[in-house]
Amino acid sequence: MKGREAGNSMANHLPGAAIPWLGKAARKGLNVLCKAVCYGSLALLALIPVSELILSQFNVFVPHSRAFLIHFFLVMVFFAAMFATVSKGHVAIGLAQYVKSERIRRAIELVGVLLVVFLLTILGWNTLPYISIGLQGRTIGPVPTWIFAAAMPLGYFAMAMGFAHGLRSRGKRIAGLAVILLGTAAALPAIAKLIWGANPFDAPEVLWPWMDFLYDTAASMQVPAILLLVAAALAGMPIFAAIGGIATIMLMALGQEPEAFHIPVFDALTSQDLIAIPLFTLTGFFLSESKAGERLVRTFQAFFGRLPGGIVVVAVLISAFFSSFTGASGVTILALGGILYAVFQKNGYRDRAAMGLVTAAGGTGVMFPPSLAIILVFSSSSMILHFMNVPAEHTVIHYFAGAFIPGLILLVATIAVGALLASKSKAAERTSASQTTAASQTTAASQTTSSPKVGPREAFAALRASLLEILLPLLLVAGFFTGRLTLLQASAVSVVYVVIVEVFIKRDIPLRELHKIFAKAIPVVGSVLVILAMASGLSYAFVFSGVPEAFTTWMTGAIREPVVFLLLLNGALLLVGSVVDMFSAIFVLLPLVVPLGYEYGIHPVHLGVIFILNLEAGFLTPPVGINLFLASSRFGLPFMRICSYAIPFFLVRLLVLLLVSYIPWFSTWLPELLRGMGL
Repeated sequence: MKGREAGNSMANHLPGAAIPWLGKAARKGLNVLCKAVCYGSLALLALIPVSELILSQFNVFVPHSRAFLIHFFLVMVFFAAMFATVSKGHVAIGLAQYVKSERIRRAIELVGVLLVVFLLTILGWNTLPYISIGLQGRTIGPVPTWIFAAAMPLGYFAMAMGFAHGLRSRGKRIAGLAVILLGTAAALPAIAKLIWGANPFDAPEVLWPWMDFLYDTAASMQVPAILLLVAAALAGMPIFAAIGGIATIMLMALGQEPEAFHIPVFDALTSQDLIAIPLFTLTGFFLSESKAGERLVRTFQAFFGRLPGGIVVVAVLISAFFSSFTGASGVTILALGGILYAVFQKNGYRDRAAMGLVTAAGGTGVMFPPSLAIILVFSSSSMILHFMNVPAEHTVIHYFAGAFIPGLILLVATIAVGALLASKSKAAERTSASQTTAASQTTAASQTTSSPKVGPREAFAALRASLLEILLPLLLVAGFFTGRLTLLQASAVSVVYVVIVEVFIKRDIPLRELHKIFAKAIPVVGSVLVILAMASGLSYAFVFSGVPEAFTTWMTGAIREPVVFLLLLNGALLLVGSVVDMFSAIFVLLPLVVPLGYEYGIHPVHLGVIFILNLEAGFLTPPVGINLFLASSRFGLPFMRICSYAIPFFLVRLLVLLLVSYIPWFSTWLPELLRGMGL
């Protein structure tokens, strides 16, 4: 998978650079505008809910504040997607990188880029009729809604030009511009509707044959076109473009209006629950860029380090803490890998135990609040059930609660395996040290000596230093589960809290460096949220075309027992997890899996937990388990060696997965308890 570590060079790569024919002053002005929109929108997403929360204590309410908030979110998503385009931060699978022939690999990449440019051009034109007709007369207070929605076509067109400009040679860039013109021709029904009114066939008759040809081609070539996009996505085309292209082809083949795809996209990006995603991600980046990790390591080491396996407990808990906020365990490996590895070395552990645990531990955080994966599974599942006309009876609180006990099981299992490997590693290190020469014995002895004993005074000093970071998840969980904070408010509070702590109290991050944190978070946020937006359109296309019903009818006829279905589901998701990242799988597969789970009578929260556990195991599954690649890069070791270090942790995940899959109580007891309490 590409693009998870986007943002490191964002200061030098801005959307204005993607438009080379602009003058230097114009490009600079556009760059400033893009930064202002992205940074300002993201800041407002945090400040508005916190301000509402404070003012509500005095019975003061700001008119239309929530409506403005969700539309700022819409704007931020598309501008963040522009940043992700220029920084090459979009999520992609990238199997083309394994092609040995450089010439063939470049040809595949070129075809993929041209396809993206073509599709984005069509999407940009198709959005315009929805804005001009579908949003006509809608306002937020005195502000017309189309002003915010204009970010959609602007984003599509800017990304199309960005991908075209990203081609290396002049000839390829010209080809990219030619494809933009071709995409414009393919979007003729939308352009005709924009110019001549609600019915595109009110256009001059001379244009009718071409529009008929486009619809007929979409219907007759639907399957080959979808297979081409799937193959391109596997090769390395950004996932969001493939999803948007497939949905557009499906709807066009069914004779739908050009803007039909963008109605669910707009609805999804004006949902307030999704705003928590960028805010929690930003919180995670502030934590990872500060010295919070070092303080937490010292604290946990002081209290648990002298216990058997205590260093393992420290590594797993801190990794889970960070990845629960960032939503990406890879960020945890990069941010904390060096710190944790040094702690293991200082306490005499070999690479196999240390690197295997650091590689695997971060993934456990996806099972705990405020996990991005849980929010996305809840949001996608609820949206799919809505399209199926099935009432969604469970809230995001129930999904968090459902993942909690399985998460604890996974946490304990990871610690147990890590402690076992660590004890063997330390024993082997002592044996090796006793057999070396005198000089080597001296060096080995210094490396195998445990860290000095920490007294109560030093332990509580470390606790005092990290207390504010430790309080953050406790305050959020308490506020959220007691109903005092909504998910949106909890995410906004987390950003404001961590900025106050890390910038003004701890002073780990200078105020002048704030923009760098935003620059690192925005491409990650944009790459994930633009997939979610496209996936909402794909879910609508699936349901409208009857694909889930047909697939469900076939599956329930072939397999009648839920137990067998769960076994096949686990096998399929593990296979998918070996080639597709978690977020892509959530968006693409849930529209098929949720209807099946409904027919087999599987509790929706239980199904969601199984889904997340499978994909969490995918972090450690070759050939594209993202943690394996990042650990290989972070520690400078061969990929296959990292794989061998991680195998024990992958196997224990399979055992936990089977346990949770076939004992639903683990994932349904807490949600039903909360429902019984009226939560």
